[in-house]
Amino acid sequence: MASTRDNGTQARPQVHDAFDNPPKGPVGVHRGPRSLSVRVLPYLLVVVLAVLCGLGLWAAVSGSLPWQQTHTDSSRVISSHLPKRSASSSASESKTSAEESSQGQASQPSSQSPSASASSSSPAPVVNRGTQVAVINGTRITGYAGNKRQVLVNAGYTAVTATNPQGALSGVSTVRYRDEGDKATAQEVASLLGITQVEQSSVASTPVEAILMQ
Repeated sequence: MASTRDNGTQARPQVHDAFDNPPKGPVGVHRGPRSLSVRVLPYLLVVVLAVLCGLGLWAAVSGSLPWQQTHTDSSRVISSHLPKRSASSSASESKTSAEESSQGQASQPSSQSPSASASSSSPAPVVNRGTQVAVINGTRITGYAGNKRQVLVNAGYTAVTATNPQGALSGVSTVRYRDEGDKATAQEVASLLGITQVEQSSVASTPVEAILMQ
């Protein structure tokens, strides 16, 4: 331990105090500046505490937090803008769909029936311009049957003869045919010659004969 002498007196021990071991760095009025984070931290704590106190007060008054209240309000607005369908409209729509389905099922057999009938029916008669056709002149005009024969020849008929009547004739121009298969040919002959009456006859002299009368 260090000791001192005072004017030749006996040395006495030196007592250490706080000034013998000062802290490192500047102290007192010479203390250095604090960092920015240290200075801002108290203000941040005050702001956070204020926000928490405000949220707690809001929750105590309204019973929910602010963002929960906003979500509930937006859900109510969306639901209010959605179209409302009444029970009567739903029932009418279901009834309409049921009627449409029943109509569709009922129309299936009817749509199949024409095809079935078409397949079972016999083929349509075909005009045969090679069949024998007799043009009988029942008028008093000479060469009248020959002129009509030429009309049929020009139309493509290849077996046409012009002749005079062999017995009594009806008073109306007529085209007669023997078999049902010659009906289409007789109808075309009548159309070419301007005759409206066409009939089936078993006494026709040829498969098709055209009787010309005034």
